[in-house]
Amino acid sequence: MTQDRGANAASNPIVERRAIDHIPASERHGRPFSQFTLWIAANLQITAVITGALAVVLGGDVVWSLVGLLIGQALGGAVMALHGAQGPRLGLPQMISSRVQFGVWGAAIPIVLVCLMYIGFSATGTVLSGQALSQLLGVGDAAGIVIFAAVVVVFAVLGYRVIHAVGRVASIVGIIAFAYMFGRLLVDQDIGALLGNQHFALSKFLLAMSLSASWQIAYGPYVADYSRYLPEDTPPRRVFWMVWLGSVIGSQVAMTFGVFAAALAGDRFGHGQQVAFIVGLGATGTIAALLYLSIAFGKITITTLNAYGSVMSLATIVSGFRGNARLSQAGRLFYVLLMIGLTLWLALAERDSFLKQFSAFLLFLLTFFTPWSAINLVDYYFINREQYDIRAIADPDGRYGRWNLAGIACYVIGVVVQIPFIDTPFYTGGLVASLDGVDISWIVGLAVPAVLYFLTAKRQPARG
Repeated sequence: MTQDRGANAASNPIVERRAIDHIPASERHGRPFSQFTLWIAANLQITAVITGALAVVLGGDVVWSLVGLLIGQALGGAVMALHGAQGPRLGLPQMISSRVQFGVWGAAIPIVLVCLMYIGFSATGTVLSGQALSQLLGVGDAAGIVIFAAVVVVFAVLGYRVIHAVGRVASIVGIIAFAYMFGRLLVDQDIGALLGNQHFALSKFLLAMSLSASWQIAYGPYVADYSRYLPEDTPPRRVFWMVWLGSVIGSQVAMTFGVFAAALAGDRFGHGQQVAFIVGLGATGTIAALLYLSIAFGKITITTLNAYGSVMSLATIVSGFRGNARLSQAGRLFYVLLMIGLTLWLALAERDSFLKQFSAFLLFLLTFFTPWSAINLVDYYFINREQYDIRAIADPDGRYGRWNLAGIACYVIGVVVQIPFIDTPFYTGGLVASLDGVDISWIVGLAVPAVLYFLTAKRQPARG
């Protein structure tokens, strides 16, 4: 029977009660379109602009960078949206389902890396938001960073419903802001000359693909956190397409603007105050102030997602060893403050040199998250066919056990096989030179563990 979405929504409090425990039918609410507004808001923001700019800053041309970014968005977005479609069926946060593949205790291995991802993305976004607030309020970057972090703490503690409400507002603000900035860019700059910048290089083309694919895949560990309250009878395909469209459209628009901005800035783009340069492309006075406000507001959505996701991940690790899926409001606040505190420290310490570290961080993420995505998706869609034992997921002595050595081994192999193909600013694999500098590690990291886990799991007794 179709559930009464409006009644369920009205019965849920503003401050979320749930954490990593299963969402019962009486508390399910919402429609798939909420996924579109949330993910377009999460991507129409300044960090996505910077990511697109990196394709040019690191040596790519304009046209082929745009094409490479789009292909990477489509591929990585599909991986991410397949995770999002799990939310309504399971009614659980994303990473807790990893207990099926790795064991109730073994799931802590990828989750620790997820927590590092939250810190990295949150810190870089906080730096950019701090720049925007400092320009808007006439304070220093450090003060802007602290103010932004305080706002994020409030929204993350309030939880799911408030996050989606903020996402709806942020999607409208983002659309208006980017429409204005693109309009001024078309009027004030010679876009035709920029599009004439074509010098195809395979390594730079694949670098652009890797940047956008890593951007999308990095959402995988928490995308289902924000679809798990949807009614269980919500069609998975609708959830998939709403997540995919919102994330791909939002990120490609933002990254396209970043490509143009970096091409116009040249060497100036990599030397701090990227936000001021971007706003200065076509705005002064009151309009500039509004753009700074929209940039800061746009970052609230994604940084809140990171902070909220940290609660889910840390609670999953602790509850796995304690055998208790409940989390008090005090516990939620503690986890949020812990993660935002680490984020704040990193943002303040690295605010003058974050761009170089961020590019390395994005590429490095692929090494650890593509194998996890591959294993999780193969298990959910092809091994257990969307059927998990929800009770056993919370029980270390249940059917999924404490450690699934086969799943862990496939994950480790998936990481290791990428090493010869990695090309980052701090490490270059032995086979990169023979491939003309092309980094194909993320492709290897998806394919090898997917096939290996499928073959291994088929030989084991059913765990779903």
